[in-house]
Amino acid sequence: MFWELVAVFVFLFTYALIVDERIHRAVAAMIGAAIVIFLHIVPWDSLLVYLDFGTIFLLMGMMIIVNTARTSGLFEYIAIRTAKMAKGSPIRVLILFSLVTALASAFLDNVTTVLLLTPMLLTIARLMKLNPLPYLIAEIFASNVGGAATLIGDPPNIMIASAAGLTFNEFLMVMAPIALIDLGIIILMMFLIYGKSMKVEPHERDVMKKAMEGLDENAAIQDRSLFKKSIVTILLVVVMFFFHSLLGLEPAEVALIGAAIILFWSREPPEMILEKIEWPALFFFGGLFIVVGALVETGVISQIAGAMVGLVSTTGEAMILVVWFSAIASALVDNIPLTAAMIPLIKDLGTSMEIYPLWWALAVGACLGGNGTAIGASANVVVLGISEREGIRISFLDFMKLGMAVMAITVAVGLGILWIMFIL
Repeated sequence: MFWELVAVFVFLFTYALIVDERIHRAVAAMIGAAIVIFLHIVPWDSLLVYLDFGTIFLLMGMMIIVNTARTSGLFEYIAIRTAKMAKGSPIRVLILFSLVTALASAFLDNVTTVLLLTPMLLTIARLMKLNPLPYLIAEIFASNVGGAATLIGDPPNIMIASAAGLTFNEFLMVMAPIALIDLGIIILMMFLIYGKSMKVEPHERDVMKKAMEGLDENAAIQDRSLFKKSIVTILLVVVMFFFHSLLGLEPAEVALIGAAIILFWSREPPEMILEKIEWPALFFFGGLFIVVGALVETGVISQIAGAMVGLVSTTGEAMILVVWFSAIASALVDNIPLTAAMIPLIKDLGTSMEIYPLWWALAVGACLGGNGTAIGASANVVVLGISEREGIRISFLDFMKLGMAVMAITVAVGLGILWIMFIL
């Protein structure tokens, strides 16, 4: 009992440090991991059991591919082409940027996507003399919904797939329809709320169209050879993700193969690319896995799972509980530690019920719950931070009013689709 209490205390202490944000979350996770290792709650021999290398190497491989491709100007090129396709219509800009953000987030991580697209979105809004607020909010919602669509789109999905052995195609079959419908709902909501302010007179649209035509997407390409190699490598990696089961490869192996190909082919200095890997994020994951491992080692997770089983009697009831608990919790705290804590819990529930639907319930709750508040997902914090530096302030409460409504509707839709797929 003593060690169980210690493991819970260390977990809550680590969580508090992460939420508090006065020290970097990677350091917080490493402190928690150091404590449980020092106290031998997690034996040294068990470290490899709890460190999820499937998650860590997948993230590392994708970071290398994106960091190499971004130096070519590929993402700026896509943003300018998107703006031109809008033909001076503010509403089309909203729809097209939401689609591009969601699509990019499905294959890149959300933070990378918004880091690449937000500055360009602000530039386009400035050139078209538009209020950037609805576009920035739509970008946040679209990135979180798009990230939910694929195995590699959002860290919670990567962690869930690695723990449950789910394939890239399974994620596409289950999560992509949910993300697509939810994206349509979000665009409709944004149109209903901000549509009037986006209406412009024909002569104003002509001025906006000329401003967009003045942009040169080809000038954004900084290295044409690398630009082509990046496109080929990214397409190859996406195709390999589709067929990774047939090839006998894990998603992490596909990402590392893609990273090796683009590094070799591009001849970019590896020191420069590897320096840009978000090492703090990887150490954050590693530390967190060990802290949660302490809860597993001491039996805390099994006891919580036992209590949950007492609350529900069917997989359908458990699915509802997991979806809403993870969604509300993800709106309030980071969805990565939440997912790390929920994974062993769901595994333990497998002793008394069918848990396959519960993995999808966790993915829906953890990914879509991030839209609830300004701190619900890393992408939210990044976009709002960039906006504030540009003098566009979106308060926590203003974001939450809209975010909670979007979260409630999109999660309810996701739960409904899961119910039709697995319960009816």
